[in-house]
Amino acid sequence: MASSQCCDNPPALNPDAGAGKVVDSLGGLKAYVAGPEDSKAAVILVADVFGFEAPNLRKIADKVALSGYFVVVPDFFHGDPYVPENAERPIPEWLKLHTPQKGFEDAKPVIAALKEKGVSAIGAAGYCWGAKVVVELAKVHEIQAAVLLHPSFVSVDDIKEVKCPISVLGAEIDKMSPPELVKQFEQVLSANSGVGHFVKIFPGVSHGWSVRYSHDDAAAVKSAEEALADMIDWFNKNLK
Repeated sequence: MASSQCCDNPPALNPDAGAGKVVDSLGGLKAYVAGPEDSKAAVILVADVFGFEAPNLRKIADKVALSGYFVVVPDFFHGDPYVPENAERPIPEWLKLHTPQKGFEDAKPVIAALKEKGVSAIGAAGYCWGAKVVVELAKVHEIQAAVLLHPSFVSVDDIKEVKCPISVLGAEIDKMSPPELVKQFEQVLSANSGVGHFVKIFPGVSHGWSVRYSHDDAAAVKSAEEALADMIDWFNKNLK
């Protein structure tokens, strides 16, 4: 069940945010893209429940692109992100229409389209809801590297099935993935010598911190930038 924390600090969505561009169909989904289109390495960013028009998420995409990746932020919600102001559709109702399992299925044609473009190495990072999509991709050899940021709905059993190098970046204050659960993830990964892993719990931050930070909060910005640096480092180690 999604807690209220999964929806704290909603972003002001902006369809024109970012230095990249929006394409009408990449593997059947509208998507924000950034970076060199002829790159052999791509990164898919899977949004939280607020979707692909979140300005901070697009800034992250632009920064990842600077490392030479073709970055894709698909609209997994088909123009229908979660709207906290819509009292008629609280988060449990919204989630019935937008399951991570559906996101996982929608991601496969995106990956196929990237391979058709000549991409040979694909990483994926997921925020909150998006982390569950990414862990599903990591279980079936669809991607070469995974990053989960303050994951929602991810279980120890999911982590046991991961087939590719995975980084888990958790928050100290998180009802969806409390530090105790993230430490269990680390124990499972440590026991699986065949899968490279990096697990870190960020002190003093809450669920959603890496993408829903306020630019006026210097400590939050610093922590979000650290998470971004860790993510890019993980992709550089495993995709290049």
